[in-house]
Amino acid sequence: MSTAETSRFVRLRVELVLEVTDEEAVTKAALRRLAAESDMPAAERVPAENAVREDAAEALAYLVDPFDLVGEVPGVDLQQASWSSEQVEYDPDSPDWDLDEDDVDEGDADDDEGDGEDGGRVSGG
Repeated sequence: MSTAETSRFVRLRVELVLEVTDEEAVTKAALRRLAAESDMPAAERVPAENAVREDAAEALAYLVDPFDLVGEVPGVDLQQASWSSEQVEYDPDSPDWDLDEDDVDEGDADDDEGDGEDGGRVSGG
Protein backbone atom coordinates (compact mmCIF):
# COMPACT_ATOMS: atom_id res chain seq x y z
CA MET A 1 0.00 0.00 0.00
CA SER A 2 1.17 3.47 -0.74
CA THR A 3 1.21 6.21 1.88
CA ALA A 4 -1.86 7.78 0.26
CA GLU A 5 -3.80 4.51 0.62
CA THR A 6 -2.88 3.83 4.24
CA SER A 7 -3.48 7.39 5.43
CA ARG A 8 -7.22 7.18 4.84
CA PHE A 9 -7.69 4.68 7.70
CA VAL A 10 -7.91 6.14 11.20
CA ARG A 11 -8.00 4.31 14.52
CA LEU A 12 -10.18 6.27 16.93
CA ARG A 13 -9.80 5.25 20.57
CA VAL A 14 -12.52 6.20 23.00
CA GLU A 15 -12.51 5.32 26.67
CA LEU A 16 -15.54 6.06 28.80
CA VAL A 17 -16.12 5.69 32.52
CA LEU A 18 -19.83 5.55 33.30
CA GLU A 19 -21.53 5.58 36.66
CA VAL A 20 -24.49 3.21 36.71
CA THR A 21 -27.07 4.98 38.83
CA ASP A 22 -29.96 2.64 37.99
CA GLU A 23 -28.80 -0.91 37.31
CA GLU A 24 -32.36 -2.14 36.79
CA ALA A 25 -32.99 0.44 34.04
CA VAL A 26 -29.76 -0.54 32.27
CA THR A 27 -30.62 -4.23 32.50
CA LYS A 28 -34.16 -3.70 31.19
CA ALA A 29 -32.89 -1.62 28.26
CA ALA A 30 -30.35 -4.30 27.34
CA LEU A 31 -33.00 -7.02 27.53
CA ARG A 32 -35.26 -4.95 25.24
CA ARG A 33 -32.42 -4.58 22.73
CA LEU A 34 -31.77 -8.34 22.83
CA ALA A 35 -35.47 -9.05 22.34
CA ALA A 36 -35.42 -6.84 19.24
CA GLU A 37 -32.61 -8.93 17.70
CA SER A 38 -34.90 -11.07 15.56
CA ASP A 39 -32.04 -12.89 13.83
CA MET A 40 -30.32 -14.00 17.06
CA PRO A 41 -30.63 -17.77 17.55
CA ALA A 42 -32.10 -18.98 20.84
CA ALA A 43 -28.84 -20.78 21.59
CA GLU A 44 -27.14 -17.35 21.72
CA ARG A 45 -30.03 -15.38 23.16
CA VAL A 46 -30.43 -17.33 26.42
CA PRO A 47 -26.78 -16.99 27.53
CA ALA A 48 -26.77 -13.32 26.47
CA GLU A 49 -29.90 -12.60 28.51
CA ASN A 50 -28.45 -14.39 31.52
CA ALA A 51 -25.20 -12.41 31.27
CA VAL A 52 -27.13 -9.13 31.01
CA ARG A 53 -29.22 -9.99 34.08
CA GLU A 54 -26.13 -10.86 36.13
CA ASP A 55 -23.83 -7.95 35.24
CA ALA A 56 -24.59 -4.28 34.53
CA ALA A 57 -21.27 -3.98 32.68
CA GLU A 58 -22.36 -6.76 30.34
CA ALA A 59 -25.70 -5.02 29.86
CA LEU A 60 -23.90 -1.82 28.86
CA ALA A 61 -21.84 -3.73 26.32
CA TYR A 62 -25.10 -4.68 24.59
CA LEU A 63 -26.36 -1.09 24.65
CA VAL A 64 -23.28 0.74 23.37
CA ASP A 65 -22.90 0.37 19.63
CA PRO A 66 -19.95 1.87 17.71
CA PHE A 67 -22.17 2.24 14.63
CA ASP A 68 -24.35 4.64 16.64
CA LEU A 69 -21.29 6.77 17.42
CA VAL A 70 -20.12 7.28 13.83
CA GLY A 71 -23.07 6.24 11.69
CA GLU A 72 -24.09 9.83 10.92
CA VAL A 73 -20.57 11.20 10.43
CA PRO A 74 -20.28 12.28 6.79
CA GLY A 75 -17.41 10.93 4.75
CA VAL A 76 -16.55 7.92 6.92
CA ASP A 77 -17.34 4.24 6.71
CA LEU A 78 -16.84 2.11 9.83
CA GLN A 79 -14.64 -0.80 8.83
CA GLN A 80 -14.20 -2.63 12.13
CA ALA A 81 -14.99 -2.08 15.78
CA SER A 82 -14.53 -3.91 19.04
CA TRP A 83 -15.61 -2.99 22.51
CA SER A 84 -15.94 -4.42 25.96
CA SER A 85 -16.97 -3.35 29.41
CA GLU A 86 -15.95 -4.18 32.94
CA GLN A 87 -16.72 -3.00 36.43
CA VAL A 88 -13.87 -0.92 37.86
CA GLU A 89 -12.99 1.01 40.96
CA TYR A 90 -12.97 4.67 39.98
CA ASP A 91 -11.13 7.50 41.70
CA PRO A 92 -11.13 10.67 39.59
CA ASP A 93 -8.23 12.06 41.65
CA SER A 94 -5.99 9.08 40.96
CA PRO A 95 -3.25 9.51 38.34
CA ASP A 96 -4.36 6.14 36.93
CA TRP A 97 -7.42 7.91 35.52
CA ASP A 98 -5.57 10.69 33.70
CA LEU A 99 -7.22 10.51 30.28
CA ASP A 100 -4.63 12.86 28.79
CA GLU A 101 -1.95 10.18 28.84
CA ASP A 102 -1.66 7.36 26.34
CA ASP A 103 -2.11 4.32 28.56
CA VAL A 104 -1.77 1.66 25.86
CA ASP A 105 1.49 -0.25 25.97
CA GLU A 106 2.99 -1.40 22.69
CA GLY A 107 2.40 -5.01 23.80
CA ASP A 108 -1.28 -4.27 24.42
CA ALA A 109 -2.00 -2.95 20.93
CA ASP A 110 -3.55 -6.24 19.78
CA ASP A 111 -5.78 -6.40 22.88
CA ASP A 112 -7.99 -3.64 21.44
CA GLU A 113 -9.26 -5.94 18.74
CA GLY A 114 -11.36 -7.92 21.25
CA ASP A 115 -12.92 -11.28 20.71
CA GLY A 116 -16.52 -10.27 21.02
CA GLU A 117 -17.14 -11.98 24.37
CA ASP A 118 -17.91 -8.78 26.28
CA GLY A 119 -19.97 -6.89 23.76
CA GLY A 120 -18.80 -7.72 20.36
CA ARG A 121 -16.93 -7.01 17.26
CA VAL A 122 -18.63 -5.41 14.36
CA SER A 123 -17.32 -5.42 10.84
CA GLY A 124 -18.82 -3.19 8.23
CA GLY A 125 -17.81 -1.91 4.92
